Amino acid sequence: MAKKKNTEEPVAKPAGGLFAYAPAPESPAAAGDIATSYGHFIGGEFVDSSGNEALKTVNPATEQVLAEFARGTEEDVDRAVAAARKAFADWSALPGSERAKYLFRIARIIQERSRELAVLESIDNGKPIRETRDVDLPLVAAHFFYYAGWADKLDYAGFGPNPKPLGVAGQVIPWNFPLLMLAWKIAPALATGNTVVLKPAETTPLTALRFAEICRQAGLPKGVVNIVTGDGRTGAALTAHPDVNKVAFTGSTPVGRAIAKQLAGTRKKLSLELGGKAANIVFDDAPIDQAVEGIVNGIFFNQGHVCCAGSRLLVQESIQDELLDALKRRMATLRVGDPLDKNTDIGAINSAEQLARITALTEAGEAEGAERWSPACELPGTGFWFKPTLFTGVSQAHRIAQEEIFGPVLSVLTFRTPAEAVEKANNTPYGLSAGIWTEKGSRILWMADRLRAGVVWANTFNKFDPASPFGGYKESGYGREGGRHGLEPYLNVEARDV
Repeated sequence: MAKKKNTEEPVAKPAGGLFAYAPAPESPAAAGDIATSYGHFIGGEFVDSSGNEALKTVNPATEQVLAEFARGTEEDVDRAVAAARKAFADWSALPGSERAKYLFRIARIIQERSRELAVLESIDNGKPIRETRDVDLPLVAAHFFYYAGWADKLDYAGFGPNPKPLGVAGQVIPWNFPLLMLAWKIAPALATGNTVVLKPAETTPLTALRFAEICRQAGLPKGVVNIVTGDGRTGAALTAHPDVNKVAFTGSTPVGRAIAKQLAGTRKKLSLELGGKAANIVFDDAPIDQAVEGIVNGIFFNQGHVCCAGSRLLVQESIQDELLDALKRRMATLRVGDPLDKNTDIGAINSAEQLARITALTEAGEAEGAERWSPACELPGTGFWFKPTLFTGVSQAHRIAQEEIFGPVLSVLTFRTPAEAVEKANNTPYGLSAGIWTEKGSRILWMADRLRAGVVWANTFNKFDPASPFGGYKESGYGREGGRHGLEPYLNVEARDV
């Protein structure tokens, strides 16, 4: 197909001139001291790696190196798992009310240090401070508070009387929500009496290492939480370790598939939260302005680095033009730039590697005949940046409609009937989330019953609560995190006292 022209329209200026926002920067000094180099957190202490290979984490907005950190070796993983195994006996024997005290204490410390952690997360990840401050950190604390409440009530969770912890949990988390994914993994594991070895992503290790300091500040017994930094080789050593009882992984579908193969035939429990290609479905009776805000939040929140992002917009044919006009006007107001500016809507792409993937897939969209549009905006000269982008004229066969881009790129498709919307929404190897926009409650229930997605939002998008389970179908993984359901992956529900 012929390659179509990349159209870029200027920002429409309202009467009286464009309303300007003065810079409102947060101080990077609020992140506290960042060491020049880090080892691992094993047995309650920061220790050197047994190897001599160091990795670097950079600020995506400036490309400046923030710190070096150790690449964990198999020997480092052995030490961390041994520390977790040693701590398990005493930790699992504590009454749930005692474990809860530690979780409550961690939650309160996170609240007290929330500004520091939010700034550090924005510096290391590239996401806007407004999001880390107002979304990530409140949810991090909320998850620890929530699971602290469950720690002494496991008999009433629906898994039988006195369900038992599994032992040592090996957890591998991604770079898009570094501290929040840590909370999703560690809070239920500790509440149920397990001990943990966690490997953060290689591009965003700093808040996990800061969390290790919080564990010490909270007086958490040594070895209950261990942090081993590194890359994919370190993660593979952790998931393959013979003394790990439970593996929890959030990340890409190819890596999740490899872990599932690795663990096949073992007795390890496994939960996977993988990729997504969510459909955000807008019917002709939806409130347009409200739907536009939901679409923007669904795909441009966190630069589109969201596994459940609403990256496919399915709009009913009769309102396509009206909705797209309103959406383009809204996109023209989005502010791209310094993540530490409190006015920023879209921050930096997390890494050069991810920026290259986003760029390649958008170029593929143009080459396959879709029409690309972005608002006019000036990007910083240093760092990793990508304009908010939408594609129209997209078919089901386009790569941008099938592959996870994991960036601020929206593909627009149309439908005529609810049945067609369901068929197109489900025409993906993924099944993590979906959104429905309509004023008819009966239609919401009809659609939700037919969409193969783990989470279906109605007249909203990207809303999370610690009490609500989250997870996927098909290549989006299996198992649930959050809510009462999030306890089960860390419990041996067959081991019951009689």
